[in-house]
Amino acid sequence: MDHRGEPLLTLAQEGVLLTSRALEAGWAARPLSRALRREGWTPVRAGVWVEPGRAVDLSVRLRAVQLLRPGLVVSHRSAASVWGIETLSPVVRGSGPLEFIDPERAVRRQGEGVLVHRMTLGAEETARHGGLRVTGVDRTLGDLLRAGPRDDALVSVESALTRRRVGQVRRPPLTTRARIALALEVPARGADRAHGWLRLADLSAGSPAETVARLRLHEAGLRPEAQAELRTPDGRRRYLDFLFRAEGLAVEIEGYAYHGTRESHRRDLTRFNEVLRCPEVRLLLRYTAADVFHHPARMIEEIHVGLATLRDSGTYSCS
Repeated sequence: MDHRGEPLLTLAQEGVLLTSRALEAGWAARPLSRALRREGWTPVRAGVWVEPGRAVDLSVRLRAVQLLRPGLVVSHRSAASVWGIETLSPVVRGSGPLEFIDPERAVRRQGEGVLVHRMTLGAEETARHGGLRVTGVDRTLGDLLRAGPRDDALVSVESALTRRRVGQVRRPPLTTRARIALALEVPARGADRAHGWLRLADLSAGSPAETVARLRLHEAGLRPEAQAELRTPDGRRRYLDFLFRAEGLAVEIEGYAYHGTRESHRRDLTRFNEVLRCPEVRLLLRYTAADVFHHPARMIEEIHVGLATLRDSGTYSCS
């Protein structure tokens, strides 16, 4: 053999291998490089490889950075994703940098795709989750509220405060408004603004799209009931995302995913037909998450037109 090192799999830490560790274990650089490629290891960043067959997901990418920089703590949006808290720009899909806090303020250079916040961090504000050292739920939300933007922060706060299905996992609420407020008592820039944003959180929100839709409605001076409860003519309970009860205008926000099956599509059609049979509903407007995120002005204008039409007309209408 042309090397003196241990088998590479025994040197990996939860499927992640530092080349520096292999070299310290007796491998020579050139044989190591050949062995890694021959065995099917995946390079994830300079000096870090992932074992054959393991997906390079968010957890692996975060672990790779922590192995290189053991003092870093997963934070902000990255920590939110680890905890199953929704964000407007999900790190899990690679649309943003991996975020960490460096409480020792020792890191001078940030790797590609890595954002390091130089901040104080108490031991009680960190936790171990999935093999990672990460900021706790309350500290994570406090950091997002202090950093902003507002919409991003409130999406994550409302996700954490409510029961949600994130990915394939249905989870209970992760914290309370009072605990988040307590986490904001730590002196830090942006704390006053963060407290104001926290007061805007609404526990009736059921998705990021609903959160952003409510904020756009409020900015337009519109204050519908959220998650309004109705009774269908046959006595079934139905909940509307937003209801302008005086005018009879219902607004429904659909989530990210398109209907996965004919059956789910059929159930939605049945539900909307039942809603339109409720005496409180004269007009039903439906919007996708893409409408909310990318065309909010058009959504608001259509709602204004719908409200004006209903005020001027006593006739039943639907769409």
